[in-house]
Amino acid sequence: MTSLDKPMDQQGRADADADARAATEAALFEAFGGVRGMVETTVPGLVFVAIYTVKRDIHSAAIAALGLSLVLGIARLIGKDTLKHAFSGVFGVAFGAVFAMMSGDAKNFYLPGMLYSLGLAVAYIVTSLAGYPLLGLILGPVFKENLSWRTRNPGRKVAYTKASWAWGLILLAKSAILFPLYWWGDATQLGWVKVALGIPPMLLSVYLTWIFLAKAPPPIDVFAEMEAEEREKAAATKQ
Repeated sequence: MTSLDKPMDQQGRADADADARAATEAALFEAFGGVRGMVETTVPGLVFVAIYTVKRDIHSAAIAALGLSLVLGIARLIGKDTLKHAFSGVFGVAFGAVFAMMSGDAKNFYLPGMLYSLGLAVAYIVTSLAGYPLLGLILGPVFKENLSWRTRNPGRKVAYTKASWAWGLILLAKSAILFPLYWWGDATQLGWVKVALGIPPMLLSVYLTWIFLAKAPPPIDVFAEMEAEEREKAAATKQ
């Protein structure tokens, strides 16, 4: 290898690393809805607690939050965005709004989301302990690697396990703050704290996931492998 070859090789590796980071970032934004998705999950709760703080009326606060969530969901549909992000936000707010209005307790607007976060935290931790980290199950199809990371790419499995632990512990910490407020605080305290804890923990979780995966080996594209096998079989049949 000449002295001129080494910088080229280093440049090639740098380009490959940059491509891997860009692909990881794009996959995370697709899987979790990006910054827009985080905002959409936080703003309806902000509207609810703001209106309830001023008017002390559960119905008007819940209807306003649900109406805003529907508008945001329709905007995603019009923009031909991923349907899962549109529907998940609307259903989450709808459950909270109905629960709050039926129970007559404004704190119950936040309870479905809190239970979902707690359940998700447990799922991240349990699946990591079982050797099937939830984040790998979520992102595997996005990276076109499916479950190849479990048996053929151990570095990816380690990264998914670390990232799943990060998500689980961060969500557990969030739950440890919110549930005492649900039991012993009032609705406005719970609402404002929940809004404050909406985006930062999510950003931290996504950032840690990006760090772990950016340092991991690249994914094995099992879809490309299957297509190559089919082409080989087709070529063999023609011969």
